[in-house]
Amino acid sequence: MKFLHDLIEKQKPLFDKGGKLEKYFPIFEMTETILFWTNARTKSGPHIRGGLDTKRYMMMVVVALLPMTLFGMYNTGLQHFQAVGEVASFMDAFMFGFWQVLPLIIVSYAVGGFWEVLFAIIRKHEVNEGFLVTGLLFPLILPATMPLWQAAIGISFGVVIGKEVFGGTGMNILNPALTGRAFLFFAYPGKISGDKVWIAIDSAKDKVIDGFSGATPLLAATSAEGNQSAATAVSEAGFSVMDMFYGFVPGSWGETSVLAALIGAAILIVTGVGSWRIMLSVVLGGMAMGTLMNMLAGEGSSPILSLPAYMHLLMGGFALGTVFMATDPVSAAQTSTGKWIYGFLIGLLAVLIRAVNPAYPEGMMLAILFMNVFAPLIDYFVVQANIKRRLSRA
Repeated sequence: MKFLHDLIEKQKPLFDKGGKLEKYFPIFEMTETILFWTNARTKSGPHIRGGLDTKRYMMMVVVALLPMTLFGMYNTGLQHFQAVGEVASFMDAFMFGFWQVLPLIIVSYAVGGFWEVLFAIIRKHEVNEGFLVTGLLFPLILPATMPLWQAAIGISFGVVIGKEVFGGTGMNILNPALTGRAFLFFAYPGKISGDKVWIAIDSAKDKVIDGFSGATPLLAATSAEGNQSAATAVSEAGFSVMDMFYGFVPGSWGETSVLAALIGAAILIVTGVGSWRIMLSVVLGGMAMGTLMNMLAGEGSSPILSLPAYMHLLMGGFALGTVFMATDPVSAAQTSTGKWIYGFLIGLLAVLIRAVNPAYPEGMMLAILFMNVFAPLIDYFVVQANIKRRLSRA
């Protein structure tokens, strides 16, 4: 490593101010900070002195995402072999899923990284480590069957429109990964909705077993017929509560396991990276709206209104969105009171969208994006209320 460090230091004058490769300094700086610790320090502007810099902050989020990533790879393979009626070992299922989703991760990092570096060079600033998180979060919330060219377009839209047009990391009001997914949902709905995209099946080679549908638990809940309750429809589709908790169900390949999300939440809370206020308030909001929907359920109403509130927390992207998306430190509310309001409304909206819009059973994505827009307004009113209260004491 000393040889590599000396080699990088030897090349540094070429990229410093006045050097032949000055305009490519962001690429040099990115390479140096990924491989080694840097002695560079913030020189201007107000800042907080602390041991947790942006790089360590983002790397901690990536570490917290590893349980969901590794389980998602295994579950992708498991769902494939169950669909074709074959029994596979743990390693066979994991390796199948690994090779299925690895291209999505590579495309996300390569294409998104290209835009990050390009804007860093044009604006003459450092490449921000925030993309380490976005580059992994984005493929996690896609079906394993997503065409790579569509994934490339989606991450391009998320990085450029969701972040760079606002000025880059720290200036964006929307979560970039969710922005990219929302674009794909509306631009290519056939590849990110319905019941044919959630399991890695090659229709030309694989013959699925009789009765296989590919539906997710959420789709099963919204497809209940007659007087059948949503919970019964989910059960008859073969999904138990524990299967949904562990994540042995179809869905976007990296968001099915609530258990893995809880492990990630524990890592983020213990290290002080994630906001427990937002996570808890999202859950409370989801439970509150789910309970209200249960009270409104009756004869002739949409079946999903009868779905027990706690089952909403186990389905779709609710868990991943609560832990990793709603807590985005840039696009979330910043004040303590604001975080409670912001998170609670995300939970309310996610379940409300699922209940009132049968065409869009996964409401977490739109709920978070919607509240991203209102997060600054929530903070504004919280701060103004605090100022008014203090003035009243004077």
